[in-house]
Amino acid sequence: MASLFTHAVVAVSLSQGAPPELRKSRKFWWMVILCSIVPDIDVIGFSLGIRYGDLWGHRGLTHSLLFAALLAVLAKTFTAGSAGGAEERRERQDNKERTWGSWKLALLLFVITASHGVLDAMTNGGLGVAFLSPFNPHRYFLPWRPIVVSPIGAGHFFSARGLQVLSSEIVWIWGPAALLAGILRAFHTWRKPTESSSTSLP
Repeated sequence: MASLFTHAVVAVSLSQGAPPELRKSRKFWWMVILCSIVPDIDVIGFSLGIRYGDLWGHRGLTHSLLFAALLAVLAKTFTAGSAGGAEERRERQDNKERTWGSWKLALLLFVITASHGVLDAMTNGGLGVAFLSPFNPHRYFLPWRPIVVSPIGAGHFFSARGLQVLSSEIVWIWGPAALLAGILRAFHTWRKPTESSSTSLP
């Protein structure tokens, strides 16, 4: 698997596409990080005797697109419910977070969750990712797999092998993620004056 650090980095990068008002929400960022790492909850299966290639094994059902969709809807519900009283809800009706739409928030959280499996499918070790589970148990890898697979367990990660993994991820993931984040932030900066000028027209 890719390291949890890298999954979080990609999630934060993708989240730069959300409106600035939404990015001010602490609950939003909690949901973003959780969606990026929750798929790896399946590693507890190793201590329960669940085999790697089983439905509930590592990179199995919790790495599927179906799981990503269900988790996104659930996380969206918690995130959208971050408004406080009636006064705050009235204010939210006039800002961009409201007009952005809850379906776009769910889509963003889906992409973040699904990106976990995509990154794992780009590693050079382990089994593939069961993107279509539970309907199809086949495990998939992407044709391009430049990422050094991360060892499972904190004790193994904080070692020479872990440093090798991080070096690989910084080159192939962190760099492009930072570029993507910059592009998304620049888009919002460009879009804001454009919208302001359009709303000022008679």
